[in-house]
Amino acid sequence: MGRMVSARVWLDVPYSQKDAAKAAGARWDPAARRWYAPRAGMAGLEPWLPLPEVPGLLPGEDRSFGSGLFVDLVPASCWFTNVRSCVDERDWERLRRMITGRAGRRCEICGRGEDRATRRRLEAHERWAYDPAARVQALRRLVCVCSDCHLATHLGFAEVSGRGGEAFAHLCELTGLSEADARLHVEAAFELWSRRSAVVWELDLSMLTDAGVRLRPPPDAGERAREARRHLG
Repeated sequence: MGRMVSARVWLDVPYSQKDAAKAAGARWDPAARRWYAPRAGMAGLEPWLPLPEVPGLLPGEDRSFGSGLFVDLVPASCWFTNVRSCVDERDWERLRRMITGRAGRRCEICGRGEDRATRRRLEAHERWAYDPAARVQALRRLVCVCSDCHLATHLGFAEVSGRGGEAFAHLCELTGLSEADARLHVEAAFELWSRRSAVVWELDLSMLTDAGVRLRPPPDAGERAREARRHLG
């Protein structure tokens, strides 16, 4: 009935179902950051019995692709469709666990771990390859990043959410760029974003599906583009 540690049975509980799982008897292990059944045979927890672990290297993944901290803006047509939003909720739990686990629960950019005092969290960031001829945006790597590095990576979102200065300062600190050079880097990133946002991209998530990760049907490319234009005003 799943992998056991001292009579525990680990569970895969999506965040949206945590209250239901808790009511059925599940308990939270803050060190492992995972829900578990206190003992085997708890029928009420069967919906969350663990799925097989995701391989530590996804099919076709290049863990050197897009290394370091840089502004990495997602084209407007692919806003609101990050990997988490495209993956089945239960599968996201095991995918998230693999991403943070293989990184030793440290940010792969700055090397820092989570810190409750500063509200620094560990998150997953996607690195994409773009094929303009085929208009395909293909997932090539998943990176464990802290929320500070993630904010600097998505500098466009940081600016519209009122945290642009914070993100820019972190970019300078981590990269060693002067303010002038960092601004040139940001300008180039926004210019690339503008060119890519003129294209409606199709998402290639075969890196996940080939690993047995189940997807939720994402909005089609046209719907994503319309949603992006609505938010851009």
